[in-house]
Parts: sequence; structure tokens; C-alpha cells
Amino acid sequence: MAVTSTNPSVADPAPLGLAAFALTTFVLSAANAGLIPKGGDAAVLGLAFAYGGVTQLCAGMWEFKRNNTFGATAFSSYGAFWISFFLLITYFAAKIPPDAAPSAIGFFLLAWGIFTAYMTIAALRLSKPVLTVFVLLTITFFVLAAGAFTSNPGMSMAGGYLGLATAIAAWYASAMGVIASTRG
Repeated sequence: MAVTSTNPSVADPAPLGLAAFALTTFVLSAANAGLIPKGGDAAVLGLAFAYGGVTQLCAGMWEFKRNNTFGATAFSSYGAFWISFFLLITYFAAKIPPDAAPSAIGFFLLAWGIFTAYMTIAALRLSKPVLTVFVLLTITFFVLAAGAFTSNPGMSMAGGYLGLATAIAAWYASAMGVIASTRG
């Protein structure tokens, strides 16, 4: 998401946004992969709201300031994803009737997969690390959606492992941005 800006008054927010995305995705994906036992998965909720949500939303607003439409759209949208995830799990999931849950959660994930797929097309013009994040995230959302629609725990677990790979790719892309910024 590192697009050169003519506005030097705002540091590149992409490494921060990618780091917030990576860490939050890592913890949620560890839960989806079964690496965090049931009940412990609530650890992701604070991250989802504060770091994945609010921090990415801020990064998106700073990308607007830098006139970076892609970064602004990506970080603002995924910040909103994490806030909506927090709200869904905290306040609304228990209100979804059991017979409606697979399609409700499936469509939630499918819609994010569709959004991510077209953002992946836009990411073709960006760095390979950022493109890798978007390719992996697209696959992750579609696998998680399939797992939700079919109530298949194995598919959801596979989505968790794909999410771990996505998080690692995002951390790498973030680290490249931070390291590049220190080369004066």
C-alpha cells in the first residue's frame, strides 16, 4: 500500500495499518485453526476493536490525507471489518437463530471475500508483498465463507491456517515499510 505522496506532513500509515491487520488476523486465525482452545478465542475481541478496528481506520484516514485512494479504501474498510466483527460477536451473534447462523455468517464472510477480490485486482499495481497479502486474504475469506455456509469445522480450520499465512505476509509487508522508512 506504499504509494508515493507529495504530502510529507504525514508519515506513511501503511506499515501501521498492515501491522494492526496482521496482529489481529493472527490471533483470530489461531482461534479459527484450533490453536486457541474454545473460550480463549475471546482474546481477539479487544484487538478486533482497538488495534484491528480503530487503528486501521485511523491509518485509512491518514491515507486519505496522503491522497492514496487504495490505502484509504483498504485500511478504512478493514478497520470497519474488525469493528463490525467485534460488534457481531459481542452483541449480535447470539441473537441469530441457529438455523440462520450458517447463511448469516457465510454471507458476511462472502461479502468481504468479494470486496477483497476486487481490491486484489487493484493491488496488482502495488508491491509483491502487499499483493501476496490480498491474494491470501481473498482465499481465506472464501474458505471461511464456505466453512460457515456448510457448517464444516475442517473448512473453517483450513481458513484459520490460511489466515495465519495472511498475517505473516502482512507483517512482512509492514516490516518492509518500517525498515524502508529508517533508511533516511
